[in-house]
Amino acid sequence: MGRLFGTDGVRGVAGEDLTASLAAGLGRAAVTVLGRHSGGRPVLVVGRDPRASGVWLEEALTGAIRAAGGDVILAGVEPTPAIAYMTVDLGASAGVVISASHNPAEDNGIKFFSREGRKLPDAIEDEIEAALRSPGTDAPSPGDVRPAGEAMGRYLAHLTSASLAPLDGMRVVVDCANGSASAVAPALLERLGADVTALNAEPDGVNINDGCGALHPEVVAEAVVRLGADAGVSHDGDADRALFASADGAVIDGDQVLAASAIALHERGELDGVTVVATVMSNIGLERAMHEHGITLARTRVGDRYVVEEMERGGAVLGGEQSGHVIFRRFATTGDGLLTAVRFLSLAAARGVGLGELASMMRRYPQVMINVRVEDRDAVAASPAVAAAVADTEKTLGEAGRVLLRPSGTEPLVRVMVEAETKDQADQHAQVIADVVSSIS
Repeated sequence: MGRLFGTDGVRGVAGEDLTASLAAGLGRAAVTVLGRHSGGRPVLVVGRDPRASGVWLEEALTGAIRAAGGDVILAGVEPTPAIAYMTVDLGASAGVVISASHNPAEDNGIKFFSREGRKLPDAIEDEIEAALRSPGTDAPSPGDVRPAGEAMGRYLAHLTSASLAPLDGMRVVVDCANGSASAVAPALLERLGADVTALNAEPDGVNINDGCGALHPEVVAEAVVRLGADAGVSHDGDADRALFASADGAVIDGDQVLAASAIALHERGELDGVTVVATVMSNIGLERAMHEHGITLARTRVGDRYVVEEMERGGAVLGGEQSGHVIFRRFATTGDGLLTAVRFLSLAAARGVGLGELASMMRRYPQVMINVRVEDRDAVAASPAVAAAVADTEKTLGEAGRVLLRPSGTEPLVRVMVEAETKDQADQHAQVIADVVSSIS
């Protein structure tokens, strides 16, 4: 059996990969491990997104937590970053979210937050896996369950306090992906003064992420133009991402949000270490924009948990991913799409400009990705022919582009990514390298 935890918890098809039995086992194992580390009765905040499978997974998980002697604070359907915030706010031992984020409705997942509101370290996840594979016994007295009470209200007040300016009169379209932001995101933006039109904000358990949200930012972009709005926001199913659309319908990604936010923080003397953290997938345009403003860009492997780890290691206050995970470390311990919306929209309001002008602080270079199926990823990594093809392309592109080869962590694939001045150039160079990679047996 391989490692159960991926970069974002345990995830799979609900009822097949992620069963009620597995959810119960994770709940029991988490209580065992957390009790071992804390020396007391663990208290876990449990929340979920609105997938139909979340109902029975929540029942199995919370039942097992209580049977093992842990207490449950039940938050119900709330955004993932809200659970991270509540875990700290309520002084809990850990937070648990039942969600598959941007995945389709048939999937689900379980991920844990530490008492500090951060994703659990690999070592603790490994302990939970080990405990899961050991027989467990019920506690002499079961744990209690109670509601989260006013914690969600405090979370919303916290987000409101992060605004740089009121959104009075700003016409905003928000695509909630029929997910856990459906009630919260429109209410938050209205609280800040925006005139809000909500799209895909009627979850029915099976329509989450279905042709909408952050995986389909063109939906909100089209609506912004059609409705004559000033801005659009797209969340994913658990609202830890946010992508944007300008008034003219241009999609704005996480790299552009990072660029504008970093420059603004630097101008105010609030960018600690004068460093922004992004991943190897972030566009070379972000790197160029940061260099032009005297800001260092530190890159990590793909995954917001690795961005957060590097931010904490180096003391950076801003980091994120092209996909829309953005971490404002002074306000949050994890990627928070609602917070990102507040900060980016209010930055535009504070400067009296549109989102398009903020996004223009960074030029986005054409980026082409080709997934090449291979038998041996290690052979590709060791191939002189592949190394030569990459070196030749890098020499041709010079400082006007970038090449990245990245093996998939879950599939027999090597991802060939090329950035260049034009899409035609990027296509051409990516295909040349992909052909060499595919020739390696």
